[in-house]
This record gives sequence, structure tokens and C-alpha cells, in this order.
Amino acid sequence: MTPVQFAFSLAFILGLAGLAFHRTHLLSALLCLEAMMLSLFIALSVWTLQLDSTNFSAAPMLLLAFSACEASAGLALLVATARTHGNDRLQGLNLLQC
Repeated sequence: MTPVQFAFSLAFILGLAGLAFHRTHLLSALLCLEAMMLSLFIALSVWTLQLDSTNFSAAPMLLLAFSACEASAGLALLVATARTHGNDRLQGLNLLQC
């Protein structure tokens, strides 16, 4: 494993660990998801450049588009929960209540 691959793998695992172990606020969970998507985007871009292939050149842009859609949906959910519950704490959210 090259140092570049190790760095992107470590960035992804740190984002995943932050998502799994630090579940206090919805905003921090969204930031961890964005860190994971950013590490995947950069790794896919570097992989495409290393292969010198034009077949996968659209894949990083497609991943970036999905990441932007995920971020906008997450921020919309954050605003909705902050308005209805008054805060963005994940412990206060109950899926069984309306």
C-alpha cells in the first residue's frame, strides 16, 4: 500500500469512526459523512489519474454530485429537526414519535 492510498484509507476510517462513536449532534454526523465522501472523491480521482484511463473520468464527478445531493438533503433535515425539536441532538430524536 502506497502512502497516498494509506492516507486516503486513514481519512475514510477516521470519518467512519467519528460517525460511529461521536453521535452527539446531527451536524457532526453530517460532517463525518462529508469527510468520508471527500476522501472517496479524492481517492477515486487519484486512481483515475494513475490508471491514465478515460473510461472512469466521469466517476469522480458523479460521486461529487451525489455528495452534494446528500449534503443538501442532510442540511434540510438538520433545519427541519432544529425547527421541530429545538436542537440537533441525536439522543432527543425518537423515530417512533411523529
